Amino acid sequence: MNENYITLELHKILEMLIGECSNEASRRLAENTEPIADAELVRAEVSKTFDAYNASSKIGSPSFFAFADTAAIANRAKSGAVLSLKELLDVSKTLTQTEALLSWRRQLEGDFKLDYLFECLFDNRHLNDRITSSILSEEEISDNASPELASIRKKIANAGSKIRESLDKIIKSSDSKDYLQESLVTLRDGRYVLPVKSEHKSKVSGLVHSTSASGQTYFIEPLAVVEANNEITILKGKEQEEIDRILKEMTAEVAGFSEQLSSDFTAAAQINLYFAKASLGAKMAASMPEISDDGEIILKKARHPLINKDKVVPVDFALGKDYDSLIITGPNTGGKTVILKTVGLLTLMTMCGLMIPVSDGSKVTVFRNILVDIGDQQSIEQSLSTFSSHMNKVIEILYIVDSSSLVLIDELGSGTDPVEGAALAVAIIERIHALGGKLVTTTHYQELKLYALETDGVENASCEFDVKTLRPTYRLIIGSPGKSNAFAISARLGLDDSIIKAAEAMLTGESRRLETILDNLEATRQQLEKNEKLADEYRRETEKLRNEVAEERRKLTETKDKEIELAKREARSIVERISRQSAQLMDELEEIRKSKDKDEFSKRVSDQKMQYKRQINSLYDEAAKLSEHQDEYVLPRPLKKGDDVTLTDGNKSGIVISPPDSAGNVMVQVGIMKTKVHVSKLRLVEKSVTFNNKKIPQKTSVSKSVESRATRRPELELDIRGYTVDEGLYELDSFIDRAIMSGNKVVTIIHGKGTGALKTAVRERLRKHPMVQSSRKGVYGEGEDGVTVCELK
Repeated sequence: MNENYITLELHKILEMLIGECSNEASRRLAENTEPIADAELVRAEVSKTFDAYNASSKIGSPSFFAFADTAAIANRAKSGAVLSLKELLDVSKTLTQTEALLSWRRQLEGDFKLDYLFECLFDNRHLNDRITSSILSEEEISDNASPELASIRKKIANAGSKIRESLDKIIKSSDSKDYLQESLVTLRDGRYVLPVKSEHKSKVSGLVHSTSASGQTYFIEPLAVVEANNEITILKGKEQEEIDRILKEMTAEVAGFSEQLSSDFTAAAQINLYFAKASLGAKMAASMPEISDDGEIILKKARHPLINKDKVVPVDFALGKDYDSLIITGPNTGGKTVILKTVGLLTLMTMCGLMIPVSDGSKVTVFRNILVDIGDQQSIEQSLSTFSSHMNKVIEILYIVDSSSLVLIDELGSGTDPVEGAALAVAIIERIHALGGKLVTTTHYQELKLYALETDGVENASCEFDVKTLRPTYRLIIGSPGKSNAFAISARLGLDDSIIKAAEAMLTGESRRLETILDNLEATRQQLEKNEKLADEYRRETEKLRNEVAEERRKLTETKDKEIELAKREARSIVERISRQSAQLMDELEEIRKSKDKDEFSKRVSDQKMQYKRQINSLYDEAAKLSEHQDEYVLPRPLKKGDDVTLTDGNKSGIVISPPDSAGNVMVQVGIMKTKVHVSKLRLVEKSVTFNNKKIPQKTSVSKSVESRATRRPELELDIRGYTVDEGLYELDSFIDRAIMSGNKVVTIIHGKGTGALKTAVRERLRKHPMVQSSRKGVYGEGEDGVTVCELK
């Protein structure tokens, strides 16, 4: 691996990636992963990893198995070699892995950036079932492998049973107890034998196969079972021949599927690698950055992936937009080197197609070269060799660096005379800048801080240090040079004040001015941070108040809507109840119409009218109750003589005939009656029309938001054109009753001319109606013979 990559510890990240892989092939792919220098390819690779990450979040990751290199096994089968039981089982594992991956993909909806790999998977359940049903283990093949194998093994078992029966008889005989070492049957070289004591070997007729290690026991095959043992031997040979035939047959099937198996193996290994990358990203709480080749790096809340995520302090980092070189200063152990490694390592991880531990909005540039000089500080005695080592590395960097290079140098120019070292450092920075490279370096030199303050394209940054606690905060402050804080740290540690003052007096004027500038910058920065925090608090408080106001408004709207809905429900309930009562009245009127007894007819009509009036009054009462749910009514202006008003008690219409007195009472004419009413019981009707030279109110409202049919004033006209005679007369009677209750004196009935039946019936009913004073047909402009105008009592 590239030495620079090792310095940035990329190999440790790849070791973590290897640990996420489930098989050797994927682990080899992970181990051989190299950073890619093409932005388009990197973008594609990271997108695949991110897609695998998202898919795992939705439906979980696929199941992965430790399958072997099936491609090599398939090639062996294709070349004519007979595969072993283990190799066939390895083929089965790959086929099982393929089935699992294809099953997982069927659960995932929509397009998937790894579909090109899933399309390289071939399902062969027949071959997999054949292998799994035929092979029990790496040493044993199943009886189910073929009917012939099952038959041979059955014969072997039967022959063995017969031999055992014969030998058991010998063992159980009284004579055998003396010369048998043990009363059991054993196997030697695949043949059933008896263990006979050496001194009695002549008493058992048969073949001696072997003796025990001590020579005390002879394993003899009695002549009675020799033939049976020979038969088993022959059958064993046939069994092996059948096993060889089965293996050849299954090998031929594998050979016929060799290309698909190779494709399965390669695709499954690569799919496993992408999901291993996704799994590593999930464990790092990583995200996908924007990827470019414009030289800009933006890392938000970046964390070094090799430091415990519960302990690492996230940093914000930027390079390549307003400045190409960043000089980081600050005390030792303040985190400067960690920032260098974080920037370099996260860039390399991205170029390897990995997600990185940063927040959304981050951006990483793909560089052709990442050049690094980061080493541990050495002792004063070794300073010369340290300087030489650093210079050799810097010379190598300067030889390679170009506009597609990221250079990371720790303690540039250190290890030699500070004046000369600072001068060299400035010259090196200028050369890298001139060659177009992006540079991040750390230093303690004051000269480099001044250089960054005065030079375009070069920016200061500092690792924050808390002098009170003598601990670094590990925050990176871009735009502000850091201080070594040597005097402050020494004072906190207890060094005598006189020594510190003497040291301060030795500083040159320029150094003191720089320290003053840095102190002022730091104070300004801290004040700005406080102001930003205060502004954030104000913004959060404002947002909180805005949300509270919005919630109150929502609750008020919801309450108003509920009240309106309640009123509507009550109004609907009233209308439905009156509709039912009206239907009942229609039925009763129909019965009355059919009645032939005139006395009874008159009585029933009178009773029915009284009942109808009671129901109408009840309706007004309900409407009055409904109005109690509405908002408090306020007169839009003071009442004056001639205003049309509605009385809330009974919802009757009237006209103001005298303005309010000192007690707020108003004289109102309701029909032919005059009554005194308090203004709180009145509702002003703004609109009015003139009819027969009289001012007639049109409509009134009992509430601001809900107007019920029960609270409207009856119309001055009744249009019954198209009705039957019975329907028209029923509507006429109802209309006259409503008009009388509202105090209307003159009404118009529009019946049309037509056949004349409805007109005649209406005029006859009006002529006999007890509440009609007089009636006449309409004149020109009123509808002539198509209408009838009547005056009510």
